[in-house]
Amino acid sequence: MALPSIAALIGTTAEAFSRAGIESPELDARLLLQHVLKIDRTGIILRWHEPVDTAALECFTELARRRLKREPLAYIIAEREFWSLSFAVSQDVLIPRPETEFLLEQVLLRVRDQGVCHALDLGCGSGVIAVVLALELGCAVTAVDYSAATLKLAKANARRHGVEARINWLCGDFFKALPAGQRYDLLVSNPPYVPAREIEQLEPEVRLYEPHLALCGGVDGLDAIATISRLAGEVLYPNSMVFLEIGADQADAARHLFRTAPHRYSEVQVLSDLAGRPRVLSARLHA
Repeated sequence: MALPSIAALIGTTAEAFSRAGIESPELDARLLLQHVLKIDRTGIILRWHEPVDTAALECFTELARRRLKREPLAYIIAEREFWSLSFAVSQDVLIPRPETEFLLEQVLLRVRDQGVCHALDLGCGSGVIAVVLALELGCAVTAVDYSAATLKLAKANARRHGVEARINWLCGDFFKALPAGQRYDLLVSNPPYVPAREIEQLEPEVRLYEPHLALCGGVDGLDAIATISRLAGEVLYPNSMVFLEIGADQADAARHLFRTAPHRYSEVQVLSDLAGRPRVLSARLHA
């Protein structure tokens, strides 16, 4: 039996992915094959009509089976591009998304020239926020996560991008993990914000594979946001800023939490992404 060409293999796999309800079937098929063959998109094009050897075909077939079960592509190839950088990912962490890139764009737009010395990342996951802050602001970062396995992966990503020495990793529950008396110039977080009732409505890639602890924000999705609004003022210097990624329908509730918080905040606003969806809450601790 003749071995399939790259073109034929991508074509038949994309058809199977499409039938399974996968949103980007041809792209996923190509990226899986690039991963197996260890070549980039140009390499795929140059070898478009070449046959795929037996070993590569067997490996690709196994990975394609996993994708057909709706396992996310990023988990299968253990990589995700974020901020034009490559980050390792696993099922211990949420897959970094464009919404979090928008969060960081808004942070840098507003604080890059404010002399941030020590930033705080609550719920650091794969470490993308901590790493980008360390790279772009040149500051120290304290990164907190509840999971030791998550922190291990985040540390590896920091080493990969040369900023491990700037980041202090703490394992624990948000503010409870922080050393007494420590203060920060900036707080950035992508907290869990999906309402519990909506978890089962998420697409299979998220519902079946991504860590629910990093997704579920309680009954209304606001538990972590409420905690941050209540306690951030205890660990920030006056005039420091808070930036949170929020759900697209949480703008009014998130604003209310900060406007009625025990510590006084000014400049409380919700920033919309390019699609016009509310995505980032920002607030400044009153001086």
